[in-house]
Order: sequence, then structure tokens, then C-alpha cells
Amino acid sequence: MVTPARKVSIVKKRTKPFVRVQSDRFKRVGESWRRPVGIDSRTRRRFKGTRPHPKIGYGSSKKTRFLLPDGFRKFTVHNRKDVESLVMLNRTYAVEIAHNVGAKKRVVLIERAKQLGLKVINADARVRSVEN
Repeated sequence: MVTPARKVSIVKKRTKPFVRVQSDRFKRVGESWRRPVGIDSRTRRRFKGTRPHPKIGYGSSKKTRFLLPDGFRKFTVHNRKDVESLVMLNRTYAVEIAHNVGAKKRVVLIERAKQLGLKVINADARVRSVEN
């Protein structure tokens, strides 16, 4: 099994989602975040006691940004040339085969990734067991 070059613990500054203003009051207003724009909006003016806004301070650390929980970064692969480009980075990046790659090419890519010591995230997708 392939392990990452260095395992860094990922610290999230905020895991709760930012909730849209007045989504708790009206059924027609969804919870997904929208920036408040009204001229009298207390939330837009950031009054005390209102909902928190997404802002730059909630961003992740540069070391752990885009890191998967297992310690790898994701790299989407479409063909064999893309797999070959990760030869020296097999402990940093994990391979994700693109959704539009067919089953035949997928088997070839998985085989080559295994030879290069790369971790394939979605190795089971579209690959059926072959009957003898």
C-alpha cells in the first residue's frame, strides 16, 4: 500500500456551513449561502449578533489545502501520458481516473499506475470481475 511522503494533520478553522440570511424564517429561502445585499440588511452591515460571513480568515493552511484525508493530493488523469507525468510524485499525488474514460482504457491506466507505485482513488469504477 502506498503511503504519503509526509502525513500532516489537517486543521479546519470552521466545519459548520455558512447559512443564508432568513433561511430559517421562510421555506422558499434555501440554506445555501448567498451574500446579503439589502440596503438595510443588518447582516450585510455586520451588526453584532448576526450570522458570520465567509471571509479570508476562514481559509485553510497552505500546507494542507486541497489535501485528501489520507494525506495525498488529487490528480485527475485522462490518458497514459498523464499517468507517466506522476513518476516522481507517487508519494504526493493520488490518481483519480476521469469519469469519461472507458472501461478498457481504465484497466490499462490502473495497471500502469500500479507499476509506478501510484495510488488510484477510484480503481473499482467501471471495472467488472472477469469470468473464467
